Amino acid sequence: MKLAGIAAAALVPMLMFAANASAAPQTITYKLRASAAGQSSDFTLDQGVDASAPATVAPNGSLAVTIDPAPNKIPTEAGGRQVREIKGLALKLPVPANSKFQSASLAGGSGLGGTPTVALQGNDVVLSVPGPIKGGADFELPTVTINLQAGGTGTITTKLGGTSYDAPGLTFTAVVTVIGFPVNAAAKGYPDPSPVLTTTTIG
Repeated sequence: MKLAGIAAAALVPMLMFAANASAAPQTITYKLRASAAGQSSDFTLDQGVDASAPATVAPNGSLAVTIDPAPNKIPTEAGGRQVREIKGLALKLPVPANSKFQSASLAGGSGLGGTPTVALQGNDVVLSVPGPIKGGADFELPTVTINLQAGGTGTITTKLGGTSYDAPGLTFTAVVTVIGFPVNAAAKGYPDPSPVLTTTTIG
């Protein structure tokens, strides 16, 4: 098995999202590409996603979008290779059209190996988890709340970030053991298709 293929297999169980109330859960498929030692391997990752936001908001009013990740577990091995850790995870959540970013906050989370942060980077709200999260460890990403100000008209639709391997919405690094040595395998990907998670009507 190619090295990157080993790394890719190690990364498949990475993330599952669950959330608070109003939208029905959806299954999102990420197309991912893992690269190491000059080789790459493509694979897919299915993720359950819940997202909540109000159905309506007054023009120029305030609203919040909340994403609450479910607990998960890092695999201990893949393809006969030890998974040492996962690190440097970043998940992009675009600021929707017809809205203006106000703030973002995190709550909860466990087993992350470091302090997660959330910040506006360009037009994306980015959840960053430095890790490391050890192979075999249980973890839970924090709940992300994004506070927005509505525009004057139209709708506000929430989607996950990423449109291609060159413009990914999910990135992370797996450290796997190859011939007794740690090797970093970088992974990047995007949701395909990328459905609307929530819709809020202004008016």
